[in-house]
Amino acid sequence: MGKLAVQKYFSFMMLIITFLLMIFTFTGLYGGEVPPAGNTARAMLVYALPFLIAGNIIFLIYWLVLRRFHWMLMPLITLLCCIPYIGTLYQFGNLDETADAQPGLKIASYNVAMFGRETSGFMAQDILSEMKKQKVDIVCFQEYNDHAGDKKNSDSYKDYFPYMAVGQGDMVIYSRYPIKKTKNINFEMTNNSAMWAEIEANEVTYRVYNAHLETTGINRTLHRAAKMSNNGIEVEGNSLVRAIYGNYTIGMIARSGQANMLAMDMREAQVPIIVCGDFNDVPYSYVYNTMLGDKIDGFKECGSGFMHTFRGGKKMVRIDYIFHDKALNGLSYYKKELSYSDHYPVFMKLATK
Repeated sequence: MGKLAVQKYFSFMMLIITFLLMIFTFTGLYGGEVPPAGNTARAMLVYALPFLIAGNIIFLIYWLVLRRFHWMLMPLITLLCCIPYIGTLYQFGNLDETADAQPGLKIASYNVAMFGRETSGFMAQDILSEMKKQKVDIVCFQEYNDHAGDKKNSDSYKDYFPYMAVGQGDMVIYSRYPIKKTKNINFEMTNNSAMWAEIEANEVTYRVYNAHLETTGINRTLHRAAKMSNNGIEVEGNSLVRAIYGNYTIGMIARSGQANMLAMDMREAQVPIIVCGDFNDVPYSYVYNTMLGDKIDGFKECGSGFMHTFRGGKKMVRIDYIFHDKALNGLSYYKKELSYSDHYPVFMKLATK
């Protein structure tokens, strides 16, 4: 085979890869439109979108360097269609530093990981100090633990947050404004749950949802595999991959059912809705789309920079959110890189239109 033939063959293979990359990317962009049950392969492509976008950038540069502008159109069009998705992870512009001085409601969501199960209560107090510093009016905690030795964290929180709504297990909503009504939403066959509280602030009643959806199961699987390996039991790589994939797909299907349940509950609300929580799922997934509905993603509205909320291991992903009703207007949205949990807290300042 001559040199020219090899070059043509290589270019043809690059063209095929570019085309397949485009197809996979578009499939991932719309993978969150269908329930994961029965569509797991399509739904899983949503999680690969950052890598697919990176691949499209590489091939855009590749065809640009070769001056094959007609083939360059494939990754270029694909990347242009990815702009809304990229906006869920990165926003240009600067944070409005004057937002806290404006009238409105400051809300926070934080998975506190049981305060590390420490008995001194210092971690809970540090987090309370941060909430005061950020001038938070309402905070939604997931994986909350009220017991710190022989004391209760809620006893020290009530000076700043005089109102409290307790959910099932590890859920709680603290508020500086009166809580008028609450509801617990329990999910079957899981320790995860959700709740909401209707809170009257500045003569406006809001329904604030606090949701902790099904976990991925990856960390649990890896921990079990590491424990078996430490005990001298050989763990095959293929078996570990199958276990991770199985647990992840099961969790993905469970989360989709939980999101559907919450979406149905939200339709009954007669007041503006604010949705907070640890969804354990990424933007553009079925869970994200279902929980978002016709509401607004606070980060896309008024966030700045790169947003990821999970800090465990090397998985820099966004799985904690604050959404709100269109009757409200977002003024600021940001996270604080606190080290008390494997999650970062997210904060948002809202005002009525």
